[in-house]
Amino acid sequence: MSGSTANEILSWTSLDPRQSQLFSSFGVLYRFQTDVNAHGQQVTTLWRAIRANKEDRVAKLEWASNGGLGRAVIGKSTLPMADLVRVHGAPNCRVFNGPDGYPYRWRPSENSYNDIVLQDRDNNVIAFYRPIRPVRYNLGDVYGELHFCRNAGAGVVMHPPLMDTVTVTAMLYRFVMTYGL
Repeated sequence: MSGSTANEILSWTSLDPRQSQLFSSFGVLYRFQTDVNAHGQQVTTLWRAIRANKEDRVAKLEWASNGGLGRAVIGKSTLPMADLVRVHGAPNCRVFNGPDGYPYRWRPSENSYNDIVLQDRDNNVIAFYRPIRPVRYNLGDVYGELHFCRNAGAGVVMHPPLMDTVTVTAMLYRFVMTYGL
C-alpha cells in the first residue's frame, strides 16, 4: 500500500456504525443517523457534508423488521442491502457493483493491522478500514479509520458516487461481520 500521504483518512466514531460520524482534520464529512420511522422500522440515513452547516443525503438504509438487511436507496437506485455485501468465496469476502458497474471486493488483509481492504476489479487496494484502539475525540470515541487511497487504481475513489458507495458498503461490511449475517 502506498504511504499515508496518498491516503485520505477519516476517523470513524462509535462501535455501532449505524450511529456514527466520519471526520478528518477538516471536520465531519459523513454522518450515519439511525431513527425509527412512523411504521416502527429502523432507517439509517447517510449524510455527506457539502459545506459548513449543509449536508446532502447520500443514502437511506431501511432495515428489515428482524434487524437484518433490508433495502438501500442510494441516489435514484433502490436495491437489497444484501447486494452491497454479497458473499464472495470466503465468508469474510464481500462484493458489490460500484456506480461504474464494476465489481469491488471487501476482504480481510493479511497485514498486522487487521485491515479490511477494498479492491477494484484489478485487485488494486483503493480503500481500507483499520480498527484501532479507541481514542476519545470531542466528536466521540473513534474505533477505526477509513482510508481512501486517492491514487490507487483508476484514481476515482475520492469522487462522490464511488466514495459514497465505499462509505455505505464499509458500514454494511462492519455490520454484517459484527452480527454474522
